[in-house]
Amino acid sequence: MSIPHYEYGVATSDKFSIHSGREFLQAIVDGKLPKPPMCKTLGYWLAEVGEGFVAFEGETGEHLLDPVGTVHGGWALTIIDSVTACAAYSLLPAGTAFTTIETKGNFSRPILHDTGRVRAEAVVVSQTRQIISTEAKLLGPGGKVLAHGTSTIMVMPAPRAA
Repeated sequence: MSIPHYEYGVATSDKFSIHSGREFLQAIVDGKLPKPPMCKTLGYWLAEVGEGFVAFEGETGEHLLDPVGTVHGGWALTIIDSVTACAAYSLLPAGTAFTTIETKGNFSRPILHDTGRVRAEAVVVSQTRQIISTEAKLLGPGGKVLAHGTSTIMVMPAPRAA
């Protein structure tokens, strides 16, 4: 399978002020806003958005290998961080931003260059005014858990437009 073609870039800060988190993320899925440049570099993308739920998909490959020939764990942890933060963002109103306080991951199976398409799914577990807790699973072909983790997300005001 090949990685879908997307437009990549960074949305301007005025987009944060007019869209809720869920609307903003859905606009990325729909191609109305660009995909973040890091998704191009790392070969994963936002695939699905719901209320307190987000899914990413990605493709493994040789460009992700560590010195011993497996996909570097940082790649899996980055997807877990991204999907959990976006699940939290899907619940936030317009004019709100977020940042990760902590992400923890556990690796269950080796991820190889030819593992193929993976899917990361995250849900919100708990939400307060300032802190959102999330959980994620990174699933391989056939639905086997490759890695799983949790993130703590801090809610804050969005940056003002210049």
